[in-house]
Amino acid sequence: MLAVIQVVLLILNILWWIIIASAILSWLFAFNIVNPRNQFVSTIGDFLYRMTEPLYRPIRRVLPNFGGLDLSPLVVLLIIFFLQQIIYIYVVPAVYRAGI
Repeated sequence: MLAVIQVVLLILNILWWIIIASAILSWLFAFNIVNPRNQFVSTIGDFLYRMTEPLYRPIRRVLPNFGGLDLSPLVVLLIIFFLQQIIYIYVVPAVYRAGI
C-alpha cells in the first residue's frame, strides 16, 4: 500500500514540474525569447499543452476572466499541494497504523 502512495506522490510531483515548465515556456513565447516555429520548441510546447490543458479547462470555466492573466496553473498547483499534504498528514499515518 505504501508503494501505491509513493507512486501517487511521484505522479503529483511530476505533474507539478510539468505545470511549472509549461508556465515558463508560455512566458518565453510571450516575450519572444524562444522561437515557436522551431520544431524542437514546438514539440515541447505541444507536449506541455497536451499534458496541462485537460487540467486547466474545467478551472477556466469556473474562474472569472482576468484579461490576459491565466490563473488556472496557480489553482492547479494549489490543488496538487493540498492533495500532497492530505496524503502526508492523513493517509500515510493511517497506513502505518493499519500495518498495511
